[in-house]
Amino acid sequence: MEKRGLGRTGIKTAPLAFGGNVFGWTADEATSLSLLDRFVERGFSLVDTADVYSIWVDGHRGGESEAIIGRWLKRGGARDKLVIATKVGMDMKEFGKGLSRPHVLRSFEASRRRLGVDRIDLYYAHLDDAGVPLEETLTTFAELVRDGKVGAIGASNFTAPRLAEALAVSARLGLPRFEFLQPNYHLANRTGFEGELRDLCLAEGLGVVPFYALAGGFLTGKYRTGKDLEGRQRARTVAQYLNPRGLSILDALDGVAARTGATPAEIALAWLMAQKGVTAPIASATSLPQLDAILRAAELRLDGPALAALDAASA
Repeated sequence: MEKRGLGRTGIKTAPLAFGGNVFGWTADEATSLSLLDRFVERGFSLVDTADVYSIWVDGHRGGESEAIIGRWLKRGGARDKLVIATKVGMDMKEFGKGLSRPHVLRSFEASRRRLGVDRIDLYYAHLDDAGVPLEETLTTFAELVRDGKVGAIGASNFTAPRLAEALAVSARLGLPRFEFLQPNYHLANRTGFEGELRDLCLAEGLGVVPFYALAGGFLTGKYRTGKDLEGRQRARTVAQYLNPRGLSILDALDGVAARTGATPAEIALAWLMAQKGVTAPIASATSLPQLDAILRAAELRLDGPALAALDAASA
């Protein structure tokens, strides 16, 4: 399988990451453990989670996803076969939020404890915090890297100007810099990344690990009318794509599927993997058949006409 370098981290990863947001939410613990087993057995390694997953579920306090990954490791999962990425900064309610030094350090230790690891491979600022100087956040991250507690740092949900400012601060102070970016980028949402943000990542050699790679499930093709969303966990996320442009994208996916035999989800992921600058999109699955389907996308190579049809429908 193709392995891609993640920015300047020295880490090489398969071109697809597993989204751990489902662990303990739409995938119960037993299913989550089996999904991790299969993911690693198939030669994949990058698992993405966050301290805030899944605080939105009644009765959850955050950290549920990290804790399940920790129990997978404790049960006998091979630590050296997993690249663990987690994040800090989202609102953890009574535990706090943001990128201040006290909150980052406290949150890091809580994440590390739940994961049961000595070192977190990739640590993200989950979102920008304009109320805290970048110098404070980056100096705190630098301490974690220096002490061997974090392998490399990255940014999620940053705009191009703020990412550029963060890179400049790191260069000025001689600190470890953000080496990878996690943007909301997929066939149904191209404008947020393509352009200034992508140009910056390419110029600076940052890895790019897009989230919502399947647009909350919309790009699987299973949601085509409002009725399809009734009772669904992701109804609010998917509803925004049920418009003429979104349906045109599904038509294009159907056309490529008919010609290649691949599923719309595989094709949507393969399109994203083929985009300039992208290292490994993040996709989730809640069953082994779903996981097997998205992993097949890593071997799918779309030809010129297929890419052109998808580009045109999603423009």
